[in-house]
Amino acid sequence: MDSLLKLSRWIDALTERVGKTAIWLVLVVVLVSTGNAVLRYTLNYSSNAFLEIQWYLFGAIFLACSGYTLMRNEHVRIDLIASKLSKRGQTWIDILGILFFLMPMAFTILILSWPVFMHAFAANEMSNSPGGLIMWPVRLMIPVGFVLLIMQGISELIKRIGFLKGLCPDPTEKVIAMTAEEELAAIIKARKEKGEA
Repeated sequence: MDSLLKLSRWIDALTERVGKTAIWLVLVVVLVSTGNAVLRYTLNYSSNAFLEIQWYLFGAIFLACSGYTLMRNEHVRIDLIASKLSKRGQTWIDILGILFFLMPMAFTILILSWPVFMHAFAANEMSNSPGGLIMWPVRLMIPVGFVLLIMQGISELIKRIGFLKGLCPDPTEKVIAMTAEEELAAIIKARKEKGEA
């Protein structure tokens, strides 16, 4: 079980890195969207490529962060029954949910999306819109996103079994930490204090 827990920590570290990187794509989407709006209203110029890159990046953010959301235990839950159960009972519900719902769904989408990507790549498929972008990168994001979700599902399964065996802490316990905004405010405050000292 120790080697499985080590694998889980490695997957969690990868998921954390992917999630933190994907968060920066939000800034890119905002900049592209702003640039598109400025060009449209000042120079009366617009391009379908600008619109499509926003959609592609939004899809990349959503797909890349699905495993990150699962790891952070921020996914949607309906706790009508689970909230009345003990922590062990809730953990069993999570294990069964991962095994019988998450994994079959994620593997099915992965298997079905791979040929779609391969066809788009082989045919160098282009958007139907004039001035649109090539399609294979966005088609690739679907299987990549679901591979990341499957990996995180495996990690969550390992952690829950480890919790039931008493080998690791409760993986659903929320760690209260500063938000990104609070961290930034603390850094700015510390720099100001250093400048004043």
